[in-house]
Amino acid sequence: MTPHEWKLQLKAEAERLGFSLFGVAPATDADGFTRFESWLHDGFHGEMSYLERNREARRHPRSISESVRSVVMLGLEYGGWPLLEKADSFPISSVLGGEGTNPVGRVAAYACGPDYHDFIWVKLNVLRDWLENQLPGTLSRGVTDSAPLLERDFARRAGLGWFGKNTMLINKHRGSFFFLAALLTSVELPADEPHHTKHCGTCTACLDACPTQAFPAPGVLDARKCISYLTIETKTAFPLELREQVGEWLFGCDVCQDVCPWNRNASERDTSAFPANPEMRSLDAVEVLRISETEFRNRFRDTPLSRPKWQGLRRNAAIVLGNTGSDDVLPVLELYRDDPNEVVRDAVRWAIDRIQSRRG
Repeated sequence: MTPHEWKLQLKAEAERLGFSLFGVAPATDADGFTRFESWLHDGFHGEMSYLERNREARRHPRSISESVRSVVMLGLEYGGWPLLEKADSFPISSVLGGEGTNPVGRVAAYACGPDYHDFIWVKLNVLRDWLENQLPGTLSRGVTDSAPLLERDFARRAGLGWFGKNTMLINKHRGSFFFLAALLTSVELPADEPHHTKHCGTCTACLDACPTQAFPAPGVLDARKCISYLTIETKTAFPLELREQVGEWLFGCDVCQDVCPWNRNASERDTSAFPANPEMRSLDAVEVLRISETEFRNRFRDTPLSRPKWQGLRRNAAIVLGNTGSDDVLPVLELYRDDPNEVVRDAVRWAIDRIQSRRG
């Protein structure tokens, strides 16, 4: 078969595995590497020091695979549920075993299922094995998120979409609710036409809706203000001036995607490949604060919610309670006023003060 025919066969196999987006980019220097260096220089990466340590590795995909000739970019959709109109209460008996209703914390849509790294790696390995069996002697490697690859750059170059003003990769037909993954291969496949145009126009919905105003300019994210960064990546206390803006978000944030017209109007979205549990969209903040370390590991070990670790998720729950709770939750918060963990203790005491301040 010709290289073009092999590409079509590979695309068909990828679609069979659930990847609804497919494109090929040549393995050359990342287009946005200079922009990435500038972003690091401005300190917008916050506590994510691994980005600084591995900065040079992101210049070219050969840092991952010496033999790479083509970067096959893939997208696997995970959907997205409408934001709750308000989070007064939510029954969670099937999620954490709570009784009745309590203030809830929202969870980003991508986290309402298994750890996507493991889930996608299985599919990538199947795709790799298929290609290497078809073309003996070739080498391929699948990566998603954890390898030093500027995935969005190669996705744009592979024709999958453009960078929105919220920095997300947006596809004209499927929006932005999808995971990116890549198959780096020594096979030289015909490249797709890069996505040269942007289709955000004068819209600033994502910038205007961001609760913490984390975008200093269109297309630039200050991660230090981003709710996803605060609730997942940082191990320290939230800045005082951002705590109220975190609102009901227990883990991650979908605001800038939820308000995007390209997500509201997406007509071809297919979320069947990713096993999400809608009940995970909102978790009882009281039960999360009270959860033991053993229960935390058992419940969240194989999910994205394990990333902030036990103390981090409990810290987040305390912030949510401070923002949405009433006097009813004060007795529970008082139990953790002197929590052994400094970050949790700080968040609990702030939550108590916040609730009490609303009495007047």
